Amino acid sequence: MKPSLTIGIEEEYQTIDPETRDLRSHIDAEIIAKGKTVLKEAVKAEMHQSVVEIGTGVCHDIKEACHQLKTLRSQICDLARKNGLHLAASGTHPFADWRKQEITQDDRYQVIVEDLGMVARANLIFGLHVHIGVEDRETGIQLMNAARYFLPHILALSTNSPFWLGMDTGLKSYRCKVFDKFPRTNIPDYFPSWGEYERFVDLLVRTNCIDNAKKIWWDIRPHPNFPTLEFRICDVPMRADETIAIAALIQATVAKLYKLHEGNQSFRLYRRALIMENKWRALRYGLDGKIIDFGKETEVPVRDLIYEYLAFIDDVVDELGSRDEINYIHHILENGTGADRQLRVFRETGDLTKVVDYIVSETEANLGRGAAVFSASGTSQ
Repeated sequence: MKPSLTIGIEEEYQTIDPETRDLRSHIDAEIIAKGKTVLKEAVKAEMHQSVVEIGTGVCHDIKEACHQLKTLRSQICDLARKNGLHLAASGTHPFADWRKQEITQDDRYQVIVEDLGMVARANLIFGLHVHIGVEDRETGIQLMNAARYFLPHILALSTNSPFWLGMDTGLKSYRCKVFDKFPRTNIPDYFPSWGEYERFVDLLVRTNCIDNAKKIWWDIRPHPNFPTLEFRICDVPMRADETIAIAALIQATVAKLYKLHEGNQSFRLYRRALIMENKWRALRYGLDGKIIDFGKETEVPVRDLIYEYLAFIDDVVDELGSRDEINYIHHILENGTGADRQLRVFRETGDLTKVVDYIVSETEANLGRGAAVFSASGTSQ
């Protein structure tokens, strides 16, 4: 069965006090309850009360995903302002202290905190998740195996968390190092078949490691409830245009890998340990480093490999109707990721509150204010 390649996008935002520029807790009453009145199931709370998540509906192409995402961002930013808050899209807050943040009163999050203790409480991070429709589970697991290779490339383009607790961490995505304290994270192993994956999940459930497959938090996973491949490696980008470009790249990657799969051609599979080497380089250096070209067994500048990556997926882009959105990747390569731009502002001002102000302004940039309201089904009306 040919995959539908539908797109779903989830983004996590910070709720910012406009005076202190610190995170402000207690968003449940201020943002979530009021947000659900307008946006229904498109907005929800996360584990920390200073996090708000939005999610598009099932989008049939990148144009629809762009419209929905920008509408949701615009409306939730407006709602935040009406309640004396700003929203910021960054993988970590530049100086907030996780120890001061309150946990949402929800049974699911209370169980996670009970299971993981301080690791869960310290997990004050903000990500982007992109779902691509792949209805046949056997096909999905084969595409996941191949797509793992590209995860460090995608991460390098999304890096947006250079600061933690008021310090320049020296990493472009410190969010990754916060999250990998959780169990069952990072790059997954290769699975020969969907049946092998199901047996793996069943073993974890039977031995009380997990109670359901949603507690497998890999950088890419078959979603347990939806017929999608879920890409989870990215920091939430500052600009909606960056999110859309990365989502378009992810969709094109799945489409290209399926095209090879359908033609009985395979993309070479690499060991998890090798891909993890590239993930480290991507989160450490972002676009400014080198990652390994495993075929040539040599280091190559990330930007050069991204250009090769764009050439690899080029023959499916026009069919998907995402040429304009993919082209924004060139803008990221030329102007830097969110991490690069945060660091630039800090080096110019020496003031992390100015960095927060910059993130807020970028979060609200080019949204096309006053877009359509969303119904409970996630479709515009």
